[in-house]
Amino acid sequence: MAKRRKVSNLLALSLLNMLTQRPMYPYEMASTLRNHGKDNAIKINWGSFYTVVQNLEKYGFIEAIETAREGRQPERTIYQITDAGRDEVKDWLRELLSVPEREHNSFEAALGEAAAVPPDELIGLLRQRLATLEKANDRMQAELAALVTELPRLFVIESEYYLAQRRAEEQWVRGLLDEFTSGAFPGLDDWRHFHATGEVPDYIQALVEREGGTTADP
Repeated sequence: MAKRRKVSNLLALSLLNMLTQRPMYPYEMASTLRNHGKDNAIKINWGSFYTVVQNLEKYGFIEAIETAREGRQPERTIYQITDAGRDEVKDWLRELLSVPEREHNSFEAALGEAAAVPPDELIGLLRQRLATLEKANDRMQAELAALVTELPRLFVIESEYYLAQRRAEEQWVRGLLDEFTSGAFPGLDDWRHFHATGEVPDYIQALVEREGGTTADP
């Protein structure tokens, strides 16, 4: 059985990789993360930041090399990465880059419950989302084009990936709206009828009974 990784927080991965460059103290780590925009790619709970640092030290991935105080400032501990930490960064990155994972998001969850909304209202909501996506994606595209004139492309590929995901979502939402507005989406009339009358289509009722549940939505 493979050895279970002791630390699995993506913030920990960024901290370890950052410390391969030079030793830092925690406040400096946090400032560097913000300056590099890492909080855009990683969901960071700043309230638990120091706990992550402590866990990295606990499991031997980083070690304290100096504790200093400047004037009336609080003591600050400078950490450096260990050999075990360097190995962890490489092993972890190899896994994350090579093995796809199912990543859930709130839009996917909402789509799974979309039948609770009348279809014509959903069309309006998706049009609103599409307009927001188009505007934000165009802005992001311009910002990315400016960045690649200042930075090596290697340092912005995570932004390229995020934009590609957003463009794919934009295209998918546009296609779904076309199906709704053209009437090509299957069961659209039944969906409208349910929200107008509360009557569940027979084929939906049969599915619910087969699953042993109760009907709330079409």
